[in-house]
Amino acid sequence: MYLKKVDGPRAVTLPCGRTMTQADLPPADTVRWVASRKLAVVRGVLYGLISQADACRRYQLSEEEFGEWVRALSEHGEGALKATAVKKYRQP
Repeated sequence: MYLKKVDGPRAVTLPCGRTMTQADLPPADTVRWVASRKLAVVRGVLYGLISQADACRRYQLSEEEFGEWVRALSEHGEGALKATAVKKYRQP
């Protein structure tokens, strides 16, 4: 069995005990950002699976957009990452 060389860890353990791997990250050509995909990218960065710079480059995100995902998640939980909840959780 051959394992592809990747930068950084192959897997990280989340606080809930679940293991997250590179395969759990969305594809690089993702266009439709649903809450679960945003959550996967944020968790990947927060727990060291991928660096923030790599995530922004891979998914063509701005630093500000990624920062808003992190802020929304930390202040309001997973529901704030939904596109329908933007107005409800947006800072004035």
